[in-house]
Amino acid sequence: MKLKQLEGLLGDLEQFSNPKVELEQYPTGPHIASRMLFTAENSYGDISDKVVADFGCGCGTLSAAAALLDAASVIGFDIDPESLETATLNAEELEVEIDFVQCDITKLELKGQIVDTVVMNPPFGTRKKGADMEFLSAAMKVASKAVYSLHKTSTREHIKRAALRDFNAKSAEVLCELRYDLPKLYKFHKRKEVDIAVDLWRFEPRQS
Repeated sequence: MKLKQLEGLLGDLEQFSNPKVELEQYPTGPHIASRMLFTAENSYGDISDKVVADFGCGCGTLSAAAALLDAASVIGFDIDPESLETATLNAEELEVEIDFVQCDITKLELKGQIVDTVVMNPPFGTRKKGADMEFLSAAMKVASKAVYSLHKTSTREHIKRAALRDFNAKSAEVLCELRYDLPKLYKFHKRKEVDIAVDLWRFEPRQS
């Protein structure tokens, strides 16, 4: 599948109708989602025929992208039942098969490296300090091949240090810097739209 085609399909998906500020729910736009998964597949072969998990999947944009790029199976995890309802409808609309699981990522009791690849757009940790690192820590425990994740560029050194020192990463590489458009979703947002610099990371876990 071509990148433009993937971006077009993702652009038709429903997003949060009632975003929850405490969960830092922001939609992963089709531009970023398509490039993230396209890079994972075309540069590294980490999606097609692989078991892919989407942590904090929200309305399922990254899950859908993985399924469209022929992942062997896709599992989306999220704490919010409303988001998972939307994600399920999105999967049905695209006619792709995705399993969705309602759970708290930070309390996930999965044993060992049971998926190939984790893709995620975690909370940036602005409402709950350290939320981004909790997601990364959980992802690094279950992925055997790679973790792809978006983090604010301003946290780059901190992320790299933690991944290599604390989270069992063999490598931690910024693949590209992207502009993340944050639409005015919440009352405390002053401007109509803000764009933040975010890094697309690829982490490679050590084999357990």
